[in-house]
Amino acid sequence: MSQQLTPTPRRNIFSVIFLSPDESRLRAGWRLLIQTILLFLFGGILFVILSTFNISSGSLIVSQISNLVLITGSVYVARRWLDKKSFESLGLKLNRQTWIDILAGIGITFVQMGFIYIVMLGLGWLTFTGFAWQFDPIGTVVTGVLTFFIVFIFVGWNEELLSRGYHLQTIASGINLFWGVVISSAVFGLLHLGNPNATWVSAAGIFFAGIYLAYAYIRTKQLWLSIGLHIGWNFFEGVVFGFPVSGLDIYALTRIKVTGPELWTGGAFGPEAGLIVLPSLIVGGTLIYLFTKNRNGDI
Repeated sequence: MSQQLTPTPRRNIFSVIFLSPDESRLRAGWRLLIQTILLFLFGGILFVILSTFNISSGSLIVSQISNLVLITGSVYVARRWLDKKSFESLGLKLNRQTWIDILAGIGITFVQMGFIYIVMLGLGWLTFTGFAWQFDPIGTVVTGVLTFFIVFIFVGWNEELLSRGYHLQTIASGINLFWGVVISSAVFGLLHLGNPNATWVSAAGIFFAGIYLAYAYIRTKQLWLSIGLHIGWNFFEGVVFGFPVSGLDIYALTRIKVTGPELWTGGAFGPEAGLIVLPSLIVGGTLIYLFTKNRNGDI
């Protein structure tokens, strides 16, 4: 007895170019493109609003709040209406583990930046010159520390939502996880080329930092650990230990002078642009593994 086979429906050229072969949504590349267009579109609208009310976007806090609105808004719209998935599905489930992950990430980066500081001090590559309160009034110290801590909370959310959230996961859905990590980390590095004192070496360092942050997401399938790592990385690197943060001068509690070889120290860009960042990432990666080794990755 012969069995009648159901013919596979032919897809027209429009479907092949624009639509995913196994899902009723746009291909990953188009979704990324539209999310980027939305980001710039929202930016234009926000610029008009700020200009109308004569609000300066040069303030650190205002700048980061603006980025919060642009990135969160564009990613939310893209996730809900292009990806046809919930915003929470990016790895933003709220529960008790959320705060544990954030605090663990902050703690891990304290160890990492402390490691960099101790190694560079031991090798004579930096000189300690004093603490902030020896030079500035205590009010200035408190204001500087709190301001940058708040700024880095915004930076951690904004950059992780975009890079380890939408970029990595959308690329992974279109190709695979490996290329999602590699391409999103490369874009993450390129986005920092506009920072002061940036070079292609610093972009490479940021690329490896992106892979490191992606590892935290892969281990937990949530973004909270990555966000905590990002917040702590910037805060401890700049405010606590006194290094430049991706080329930016940050209010520092510890005043230092870096004199070691730029190849290793990263020079004016900070440790991300130096070889010293690589053993630090190994230390951090080991701590991430130990912290997550009993996790099922779907909390």
